[in-house]
Amino acid sequence: MQAHGVSRGVALRAFRALRENGVAEPVRGGRWRVVRAGEAIDPRPLHERIAEIITTEGLNVGTEFPSASELAGRFGASRPTVTKALDRLEAAGVLAGGGQGRVRTVRAVPTREERS
Repeated sequence: MQAHGVSRGVALRAFRALRENGVAEPVRGGRWRVVRAGEAIDPRPLHERIAEIITTEGLNVGTEFPSASELAGRFGASRPTVTKALDRLEAAGVLAGGGQGRVRTVRAVPTREERS
C-alpha cells in the first residue's frame, strides 16, 4: 500500500471488487490473493499437499524426499514457507532428517485418515 500511495481502505475495496468478479480470494491471516485465469486452487494447507507426494509418487519408508528448493518450485511457494511445512511433517513423524545440507527421508507413509 505504501509503495503505491493508497490507504488500507482503498486496497480493501479494490480486493472486494476483485473478489466479486472472481479474480481474488481471501487467504488465512487476513490477506488476499489474486487468482490468475485458468489457475486451479487447492485450499488445503501446504504441509498436507506436500505429504500427498508420498502416496502419489509411491515413496516408501527410507526413500529420499525432494528438497525444499524443488518443492518451492513445484508449489509456487517460497523456500522458507516450504521449510516450515517440512518441519511440521517432521514433527508429525512423517519425515526424518532435515537441517542444512541433510537429506530428508520418508519416515512413515501417511494413512488415508491422517491425510484427511
